[in-house]
Amino acid sequence: MFSNYTQPKSSKSYWLITFFISIIVGVIWYFIPHPLIIITIGIIPIGVYYSLNNPFLIVLLFVIFSFFRIHEVFPFLYDFKIPKYLSIISLTAFIWQIFIHRRIQLFWCREFTLITAFTMIIISGIFFAIDRRLALESFLDIYSKIIVMTFAVAILIQRPQQLALTLKAIIISGLIVAITAIYNRIKGIGLVEGTRTTIGRDLGSMLGDPNDLALVLMFPISFSIALLLTHQVSWPYRLFGLIVTIILFCAVIFTQSRGGLLGIIAVFGIYGLQRVKSKILLISSAAITGIILFTIAGIADRTSGGSAEVGIDESSMGRLYAWQAAFRMAIANPLSGVGLSNFYPNFFFFTSYWDGMNHAVHSTWLSVLAETGFIGLGIFVSLIIILIKNIKLTLQKLQQYKNQVDPVIYVSAQGVYAGLIGTIVSGTFLTQGFTWPIYILAALIIAINNISKRVLDKLEP
Repeated sequence: MFSNYTQPKSSKSYWLITFFISIIVGVIWYFIPHPLIIITIGIIPIGVYYSLNNPFLIVLLFVIFSFFRIHEVFPFLYDFKIPKYLSIISLTAFIWQIFIHRRIQLFWCREFTLITAFTMIIISGIFFAIDRRLALESFLDIYSKIIVMTFAVAILIQRPQQLALTLKAIIISGLIVAITAIYNRIKGIGLVEGTRTTIGRDLGSMLGDPNDLALVLMFPISFSIALLLTHQVSWPYRLFGLIVTIILFCAVIFTQSRGGLLGIIAVFGIYGLQRVKSKILLISSAAITGIILFTIAGIADRTSGGSAEVGIDESSMGRLYAWQAAFRMAIANPLSGVGLSNFYPNFFFFTSYWDGMNHAVHSTWLSVLAETGFIGLGIFVSLIIILIKNIKLTLQKLQQYKNQVDPVIYVSAQGVYAGLIGTIVSGTFLTQGFTWPIYILAALIIAINNISKRVLDKLEP
């Protein structure tokens, strides 16, 4: 099931590519003689050679830019279309290594089967979608890249060193986003409802929605907490984990997202279950902490969903109407749903209450139900259950040999487990069935399980 790198037999293919690139650059020089062409002649072959030989780093960069939206956090990068070019380069390098150079051998697992089945449901749903063009565009522009990179990350992370780099990249990227979110809140930049922090709202960024921003911030906090609480890690790293956790926590507070706060409580709860013997004490502490967090976050002061609204607040009622509409969509289209990204534009036709505008579903589970039908939801839930069971089993085995395995494996396993539970809890109020978090977690769980199996096989008698 698990494969290792093998040394290439020859580098003639790279020299051939370099030769053709040099010819192309020479032709360009003939028509456009410019000193930059000379620099290009030296840089392009090196870049091509490095990219084809290091698909993991290119894929990791693509995931970081796509999920954390780094090019929108720093707007001066926006016009360079970095995610687009990284996707092309990473896919080319991945295909090169697997099918041409054959340095990576493919493997299969139950998680891949379920992900593939879910993707097939989505593809078939495009043909029956209410708006086929919208469903197709959403699949090609977003979801197809997520699926390809899910397989790529799961296959390419083969060593603890690569896992460590992934862990650091996620934590540091989360830190960058959190600092920017806090800065925007202090400076009053791009605030929603006057108090809720966002990033890149003027660019139309995904981070311009406080709920989506909270989701992005919640993802790395599970890893920073794992770094903080793992005793096998040296104290500078644990101190770094503490600092990052505090910053991420503050940034989520500033989003005033109920789903984000519930997700963080769930993440802390997972670590509490492993360390607090009294479950009554743990539940009581979680309840008290939740009340304190919602007070500190100023949820009651929000324009929508605040205490100023009488009875069930407008935000909550909006969710209830959206959930009702999602169920009606599934009843009307039980096998395929209304199609990918078709919930929002079709809300009017399925809602029992119309206030003059369409609404998002604000629920991962009902979003999947509405857009892929009952079969799609069944496959999706099955994937989540298997991911939880597998990472729990891996953690139990790692616990027995915690002092003998590389700490990064144990930290990563704890992080993805807590992150997955937090994502599931927050998924009740946040729409993330077709976005990066669950799929990145799935890829990391598959990779961690494979690395752990290889390490533990050497330790077990």
